[in-house]
Parts: sequence; structure tokens; C-alpha cells
Amino acid sequence: MMIRKITFILFLGFSPLFLLASTHGDQDPLQDQIRLKLESIQPGRLLSIKNQNLSASGDIFSFYSNREFREIWSSDGILTELAYELRFEIRQSKFDGLDPQEYHLGLVDTFFNTFEANKKNKVPNDLGELVDLELLLSDAFFQLAAHLERGKVNPALLKSTWEIARKPQKVNYGDLLSVSLASGEIRRNLETIYPKFTSYKRGREVIRQLDEKSKVDSLNWKPIKIDKTIKVGESNNSIPIIRQRLQFWGYMGYYETENPKVYDSLLFEGVKEFQRKNGMEPDGALGKNSVAGINNSPSLLLDRAAVNMERLRWLPDTLKEAEIILVNIANYRLDYIYKMDTLFSSKVIVGRQYHSTPIFSAAMSYIVFSPYWNIPNSIARNEIIPAIRRNPDYLRQKNMEVVTFSGQPVDPSTINWSNKSFPYMIRQRPGGSNSLGLVKFMFPNRFSVYIHDTPTRALFDREDRALSHGCIRLQNPTEFAKILLRAMPEWTDERINQAMNQKSERIVNLNRKIPVALVYLTFWADSKGQAHFRQDIYNRDAEILTLLRK
Repeated sequence: MMIRKITFILFLGFSPLFLLASTHGDQDPLQDQIRLKLESIQPGRLLSIKNQNLSASGDIFSFYSNREFREIWSSDGILTELAYELRFEIRQSKFDGLDPQEYHLGLVDTFFNTFEANKKNKVPNDLGELVDLELLLSDAFFQLAAHLERGKVNPALLKSTWEIARKPQKVNYGDLLSVSLASGEIRRNLETIYPKFTSYKRGREVIRQLDEKSKVDSLNWKPIKIDKTIKVGESNNSIPIIRQRLQFWGYMGYYETENPKVYDSLLFEGVKEFQRKNGMEPDGALGKNSVAGINNSPSLLLDRAAVNMERLRWLPDTLKEAEIILVNIANYRLDYIYKMDTLFSSKVIVGRQYHSTPIFSAAMSYIVFSPYWNIPNSIARNEIIPAIRRNPDYLRQKNMEVVTFSGQPVDPSTINWSNKSFPYMIRQRPGGSNSLGLVKFMFPNRFSVYIHDTPTRALFDREDRALSHGCIRLQNPTEFAKILLRAMPEWTDERINQAMNQKSERIVNLNRKIPVALVYLTFWADSKGQAHFRQDIYNRDAEILTLLRK
């Protein structure tokens, strides 16, 4: 029986060797080499090409095994158009604030140059090098896609606070690559995983412009230092440098001046325009904040933009809710956004550097009119009790009282204020002098941070408004209360004003929960593409930049 089978096979002209080859699916030599290269990966080890580790080794193996190890970036030993498009996108990643070298650009360029020279000289490309470039490009795609979707840096590992949950991975990058291959488009498919914020794409264009600006930059950006504010008509050795930098950025034209060291009227107009576009009071006075902004070189602004593009990649898409309260700590501003329109915007005061306002998100659920200020234990021990020791009449003067934790009043004269033990609570009664003002807006959170009014209105005129113990003081609380309660018609303007001026608290539960996001952005681009840069008031950019460039 066996002899008959073999005779039949030989009669048909097939050899046993052909049958053996056919069981492997007629793979071409490049497929075999890709398979062998991937099967050589040791457990727990990354695949390495020319001493560069491939970060997505596992994803690469799964992707190629699902397609029987067929190549995608070359055809008949020649690079495809998609390979060139991917290299272009790797180069373009610098406009996302990413480092193209992270995606093997230097080595990719070396392979491309070799293959192009081979094509010119009619020399076939080396099979091993085709495999190496194949896997290198796929690894670059997987890594770039992962970083574009949710960032390179894990915010949970930062030393500084960032407690907004990082956006989860929603895309299978192998599927994304397959779709890109089927459609013949890399760029368009990578764009689908960008952050959904308008600011992100606008920010890429700002970085592109800054990159062009940096190429023509020949200025000396040594930091300018001033001892006092410089005003119009005054002379200062730094004026020529300030004028030169504002001209470089296009805030004013070039002109001749008799005395370059004098702060003249044309420079005054240029300074005001600079202040206006950088979130400062456009008074034309060259103070600390204005000079700090003028010290920013193109390379420094590129780094700042890169850090904030990374922050945008962390933010979950849920922050694009139909209704949201957004506080940008670095911009000292609160915005109420409804259906993508900003219906309310107000200056805010945030925490000092050593009492920094945390970055997190929570849901606003109620408003407290005519609130008590329940003074935190740390403030009571460090500030209030020492003041009472110095001035026994302090509590009365500040409209404060001592109560038990169940709310029962305690006679201050019965308390030994020198005793380390203090089993009570100090609170300030409702009224115009209350440190929380006439209303507070509550979004319960573990930081005990909330938004509130304040009696110290003059502080809103300051440019540097990092002045609180961590909570957020709002300049226009009455208008904010009205807009939050507009869906509850029983709360008329008159009733709101009455509730804000009572002798006892009035709690109003909102008829829906409104997301509140406290973020920290020192750069963003608005819907018109206008760049906005702010001072890094908590010195948090450097840590992210270091990790981003690592």
C-alpha cells in the first residue's frame, strides 16, 4: 500500500521535499527570516536591532504571527510608500512635543540611505537588513501610537501631584496598523488617536511655528534681571535687549532710537501687547513677571509646549463633557463650559507654592450660601491659636467661635490656650468678613478643596495670584451661582442674593452633578490657534520634561 502511494506521488511529478515545503505555506525567504528573528526572542528579553531595543516586542510578534510573518514595509525587496510615510510621521512627532529619536529615526535613516544607494547602484538589498528595518519600523509605529494616545510619561509616577486618572488605552495598535495598511494611510489613522481637545491640534501648529522661529534665532537669551519695575521714560541697561526680543517675536517693528537704553513710547506699546497676549495686566510696566516672560527663548517655549502636550495626552476624554467647570491653576482662571461654549470665566486665586492647589477631578453637587468657615486644624494650630494667645479678643474681632465636633458652643474663657491638646473646632460665623465670603461651591474630595468667595477683593488685581492655602477663591461668585442654578428656576436672582446674606448656612443641592477638573497647563493653544504661555508657578514642568526626554 505504501509503495502504491509513493508511486502515485512520483507519477504526478511531486517530490517529498516539495510536500515538506508546502506544509510551511510557501513562505518566501523574507517571511522565514522575520519568523526566525521573532522566534529568537528570549523570554523576558526585548528584541534588539543594531543595539537598539524594540519596546513593543510582544505586540510585534503577535502582529506578524497573525499575518503569517509577511512583510509590510517592503515589496520585492523595495521600500513601500507607506514606509516613507511612516518615517515622515516619525519626524513629525517633534510637533507633538515628542523626540523622533525615541522611534529609532537615526537608525531608520541609516537603513533608508543604504537601500536608496543600493537602488541607485542596482544592488539588491540585504535580506537581514530588510528584516531589521521591517521590525524597526513596526516597533516605531507601536511606540508612537501608544505615546500619541495616552502619553509617554506615566503621571502616577510623578513626584508632584497629578490625581486625574490617566486616560485608558482604547485602541489595539496592531489593529490600527492593519487598518493603516488596508487604507494606505498612516497619518490619518494616527490622527484618530490624538486627544480629542481642539487645543491639541492647534498646539502642534504652534510648535511647528516655534520650531521655524528657533531656526532663525540668533539672540543671546541670557536671563535679564531687574531690581525694580521699569517704567516709561526711565533708563536701564536691559532696555536694548528687551526691545530686541519683543521685535524678534513680532510685538513691535524695528526702528531707530536716539538713546537705546531709554524706555520709550514705542517699546511701551510693544510691552503692553506682550502682556496682553501672555495673560498679564497690560499696564506697560516692566515688572518681575513681564521680564520673566520676556526671558523665554524659542527653545524654552518649545520645551514648555512639549510638557503640556504630554499633559493633554493624559487627560481622559470625559473632560469633554457637555457641562464642565475647568480651573487652570497656572492661568489663575475658572471657566464654566457648556456644550463646548464658555458661558462664564473668572479670575481665581490658587494655593501658594507650599500650599499648592492639587490637580484632580471631582463632581460638584451642592452650594453653601452664607457658609461657616470650619477652620482646618493645621491653620487653627499654626495661625489662629497663636493669634489668640497674643490677643484674647481675637475671636470676637474675627467673628469666630469655638465649638465641639458635634457643633455645641464652647466658652473660650474656659479653654487653656497654652495646652497642646485642643479637642475643639474653631469656625468663623457667616457674614461679610467670613474668609469664605458669602458662598462656597462644593465638589467633595479627599483634599478638602473647594471654590469660594472672599472678602479680600483687591487680591484679584495682582498678576501673581498663588496666595491661598489651597482652596480656590473666585472673583465673581454671585454670577457663578446664578449660572449653576439657572436650571432650577425657583432660584431667582433675588433669592440667591438673600441666601448669600443670611446669619445661618443655606445648603442647596444641585439637580445634577457637574464635573470639576483642576488642571495645570502652562501652555495651550486656543480655537484660533493663538498660543498662550504661563509661568510655571509650582515648578512642575522640569520633572515632566526630564522624563519626556529620557
